[in-house]
Amino acid sequence: MVVFAGQGDARRSMSLLWRAGRPEEQDRRPGPRPVLSVDAIVAAAVAVADEKGMAALSMRAVGERLGRTAMALYTYVPGKDELLDLMYDAVHAELPTRYPDTGDWRAGLTDWARDTLAFQLRHPWVLRVSQARPVLGPHEYAALDTLVRLLNGTGLDAAVVRRLAGTLSHFVRGCAGTVAEARQAAAATGEPDEEWWFARSALLGEVAPDFAERYPSLSAMERASAPPPPDPSSTDGMPHLEREARRTFEAGLDVLLDGIEAAVRRAGTP
Repeated sequence: MVVFAGQGDARRSMSLLWRAGRPEEQDRRPGPRPVLSVDAIVAAAVAVADEKGMAALSMRAVGERLGRTAMALYTYVPGKDELLDLMYDAVHAELPTRYPDTGDWRAGLTDWARDTLAFQLRHPWVLRVSQARPVLGPHEYAALDTLVRLLNGTGLDAAVVRRLAGTLSHFVRGCAGTVAEARQAAAATGEPDEEWWFARSALLGEVAPDFAERYPSLSAMERASAPPPPDPSSTDGMPHLEREARRTFEAGLDVLLDGIEAAVRRAGTP
């Protein structure tokens, strides 16, 4: 399920994102202090999405978590569309905005990629928010500014940096999506990864006995590089598919950074 951000009222959403005339200013007025706040509502909504997924998110569910009715929330947040924008931007505040200035851009980008992967897996619902229309919030911009600053360390032209920022972001997001789905597969289907693969791989040999002849390159690769079978004694608690996806992430990241190094050499930058 893909969700598009920025569907609420543009002015109200942007004012809330950037806290222009934020409702909390009412706290300074005489009289009883408000029970709720925009930040409290956003935190509750994030908790709902983290625990139950995007499909469970509603103003009613958030209100119940706060012990309030859905109607009580509308004084602070116009609706679910605006709330989604606020949630998405709020969690991006967790991402580091500074990395050690060692002059080693490759190490910085490696740390950035791993931090971003871990962040997206803490909040897998962010992967359902389409990148076609960004939220345009302060924390989302801070995360992008951090990546651009790290890429500027390569000395490459701004136009190249722009494309590399997109490439790295899409790569990490794609890997995070695979890991998140690997975590969800067993619970969603009621069948562990190992059982699923064993049953179907056995049937594949039966229904396609000429598989190796039909797909020679793929078969040769599998024979030469097949991952080890799942280790039942492993103590990391990681599903087999997730472990393989993480290995793919590390291998792919190395190749991407190798490519950036090659671009730096071609450009003749220091």
